Amino acid sequence: MMKVLPHPVLTLVIAAVFVALMNSVSLGNVLLGLVLGIVIPLFTSPYWPVRPTIRNPLMIVEYCAIVVWDIVVSNVQVAAWVLFRRSASLQSQFIVVPLDITSPEAIVLLAGTITMTPGTVSADLSADGSAILVHCLHTTDPAGAVAQIKTRYERRLQEIFG
Repeated sequence: MMKVLPHPVLTLVIAAVFVALMNSVSLGNVLLGLVLGIVIPLFTSPYWPVRPTIRNPLMIVEYCAIVVWDIVVSNVQVAAWVLFRRSASLQSQFIVVPLDITSPEAIVLLAGTITMTPGTVSADLSADGSAILVHCLHTTDPAGAVAQIKTRYERRLQEIFG
């Protein structure tokens, strides 16, 4: 069974995303989504030598809720900066966030979360994976921005991936 479905959750996610992108639940779309969901993991499985272990699956729901909330709040905040501030008053800077997480999946999720949140972008990852370089559109407290990333996102990812 593992040879046909090396990553069953990924198979379901690919199929569901395909059907959602097609914007129509029909037999053909579901079947094509399942075929893609089976074929893509089969071809990419050599690049996944070890499956990530998820220790606290319920924490994923909390993490997603916090990320969605932060995206909404950041959208409003960045819109206010763009509309009501002069660009010279923005204090953009790069900050280095030291990482306690070691799982490649957790680091990718953290980098993606930072980039999806308006006003911040993941710019680089250190060669040893011990720190991530983040560009903040506006911050007056770099240490506070680092602490916020570590407490809101990294801590939860550490609970999810262990």
